[in-house]
Amino acid sequence: MAKEQLVKKSENISQWYTTLIQLADLADYGPVKGTMIIKPYGYALWEQIQKSLDVHIKQKGVGNAYFPLFIPMSFLEKEASHVEGFSPELAVVTHAGGEKLEEALVVRPTSETIIYDAYSKWIQSWRDLPMMMNQWCNVVRWEKRTMPFMRTSEFLWQEGHTAHATLDEAIEMQNWAMDTYAKVYRQDLAIDGYVGYKSVSERFAGADTTLTFESLMPSGKVLQSCTSHNLGQNFSKVFDISFQNQQGENEFTWQTSWGLSTRSIGALIIAHGDDNGLCLPPKMAPTQVVIVPAKATDLVVAYCKGLFSELTKADIRTEFDDGDNESFGFKLNKWEVKGVPVVIKVGPKEFDNNNLTCRRRDTLTDIVMGRENANNSVKDLLDTIQKDMLISSTKYRDENTRDANNYDEFKQLLDEHKGFIRVYWNDDAEIEKLIKDETKASTRCRIAENVVGTDFYTGKPATEVWLFARSY
Repeated sequence: MAKEQLVKKSENISQWYTTLIQLADLADYGPVKGTMIIKPYGYALWEQIQKSLDVHIKQKGVGNAYFPLFIPMSFLEKEASHVEGFSPELAVVTHAGGEKLEEALVVRPTSETIIYDAYSKWIQSWRDLPMMMNQWCNVVRWEKRTMPFMRTSEFLWQEGHTAHATLDEAIEMQNWAMDTYAKVYRQDLAIDGYVGYKSVSERFAGADTTLTFESLMPSGKVLQSCTSHNLGQNFSKVFDISFQNQQGENEFTWQTSWGLSTRSIGALIIAHGDDNGLCLPPKMAPTQVVIVPAKATDLVVAYCKGLFSELTKADIRTEFDDGDNESFGFKLNKWEVKGVPVVIKVGPKEFDNNNLTCRRRDTLTDIVMGRENANNSVKDLLDTIQKDMLISSTKYRDENTRDANNYDEFKQLLDEHKGFIRVYWNDDAEIEKLIKDETKASTRCRIAENVVGTDFYTGKPATEVWLFARSY
């Protein structure tokens, strides 16, 4: 398959996206509607995210665990807002082993309930706190409108769940989780965005507050990239997760949950990809450098093999594409579609001059560098690409964040521009619904409070700044 099969991203981003996923060999559709098969190259992207995030999680003292896929329906029903929030998306098992089950089982949509049932048995004293666990797993939320990686009925994620003795500790953990996610998005995925609080109607079902990282995609739509929740004591009270404090009194724990999913891969594809295919930031790329010989003479091949050995020893993820079943041009096209950050082209000219021709995937420009100390030069180039891609993302976010003083300006901006609209607004679920029904724009997050302004919708005094946008 060739990149010529890609429509222009600017002309039909949806078709571009689904075609690119197959051209780059990331995923395919599963036999059940709304599911997908993640192929090795796509899964390698998830592994890069896992490696980065797992280090942060473990450094925080959170251990990895695993809990069952099947959850008794009664568990979800214990927390009223939780079951109400998830009921439209539940996949429910009623029969197994040829018999009807005494109690229906829910296929894990999220694991608060089954984990907190266990926590209620494991937590007895203040000495047991904080209890902090994370699991890498799949979840099922039956979606009616699906899009590979972005929104599927089954997806992969990590979900952290912690229990604390005080509210302050829980808030600190909620903030740590979101700060960590933002760091991974910015430093690894080279995607910038805004961190803020979800509105009352948009926050996680069963949470007191929800923090979110909202990133802007080239389509002009915004993506909720990950979330972190302060659950207060909502679950500890219904699951009786209590402990004896140091004064000998019984208290309920304060809890958090937080998650980042394979939706991040969808964000990566859309945010950085172009008309030529994927464009991967070096920290995320399964292969950071590919060496492609222009003419595979014995001298050129030996030259390439020496370079491959040097780069590999320097912990640069490198491939040497010396197969003779594809032309030089086809190979360049292939690696361009796959988004490899640097392709090193080596022919007799490079051999004679003892240098390398490096093509940057992000700018599609060639750089000639000396062969000596190539590992350091290539590392520097990869670092530059990583930084430049984040700078570009930040610039795009900032240039597409506009201010509206009233509702008429708000609607005009939605019609004429794409991206975030920043307004003074007081959180009001009824007004939020009216705005969404009329404009298809929703609240993304609150980014400031305790300020003085005028509510863009009602004209009344407002004390908060919010971002609105159309979203995926």
